[in-house]
Amino acid sequence: MRKNNPFAALIFIIILGIGVGLAFAMYNAAANTASVWIGVIAFVIALFVSLSIKVADQWERVVILRLGKFRALKGPGLFFIIPIIDAIPYWIDTRVITASFKAEKTLTKDTVPVDVDAVLFWKVIDPKKAALDVADYQSAISWASQTALRDVIGKTMLSDMLEGREKISDELQKIIDVRTEPWGINVISVEVKDVLIPPALEDAMSMQAQAERERQARVILGDSERQVAEKFEEAAKTYTNNPVALHLRAMNMLYEGLKQNSTIVIVPSSALDTMQLGGIAGLTALTMGIGQDKVNKEKENEARKQE
Repeated sequence: MRKNNPFAALIFIIILGIGVGLAFAMYNAAANTASVWIGVIAFVIALFVSLSIKVADQWERVVILRLGKFRALKGPGLFFIIPIIDAIPYWIDTRVITASFKAEKTLTKDTVPVDVDAVLFWKVIDPKKAALDVADYQSAISWASQTALRDVIGKTMLSDMLEGREKISDELQKIIDVRTEPWGINVISVEVKDVLIPPALEDAMSMQAQAERERQARVILGDSERQVAEKFEEAAKTYTNNPVALHLRAMNMLYEGLKQNSTIVIVPSSALDTMQLGGIAGLTALTMGIGQDKVNKEKENEARKQE
């Protein structure tokens, strides 16, 4: 519904005021009838002029029909029509318009019911076609969008729909644009907002994803153990041909264990014999090493305090 035209109302008031002023100026006993006619004529002229004046906003285009036939496309700004003879069936907005549409309980290619919400961005590029080639272009765009969305859903797997929304949006834009182009409508873009699936299926997919993550974790753990075993095997081959290296490694492991303030360390007797720790000399050397390490730590702590 077109809003009122304040400029036309102003012109109507001015012309009617001038006519009434002339009627009062000419009013007397002899010219009473003439004054009345002046007032009536002023009213008719004011009404005719006010109905002839139209103003379209910057984003509007106006379709004018003269006796039912297309005459012209006017706007923006000021223009005139002939009242009664000319008619204005459409004031068309040429700005970008957003329209939301949805498809409820629509089956995908793998027979899963989904609810999909989308937004359409479009604009009128040919007001003449939009007014004359389709009865109600806004309703036609809405229905074309819904049917296109249902067609795309029916040809798409659920997994592809959840992962590839951009692809679905591009496909929807192409389909809707082809359908609306003969109406003078340009589809700028289509955005899929949300894809809703049944709660039971959502829970099942969540459990499936969790199971898949657990499987991957187990595979990674098994692969890590295999790599550790391979490294141990390489180390064993090295120690087999080098007993001195094995002896040094055993000494280092025992030394590190005793450094952690351990009071009891259980060591196989064969290891003691190998590392020569059963004798007094071996134990003395090990103890001296640990004591020297403690002395070094105490000196470092005193130095830090002095700083």
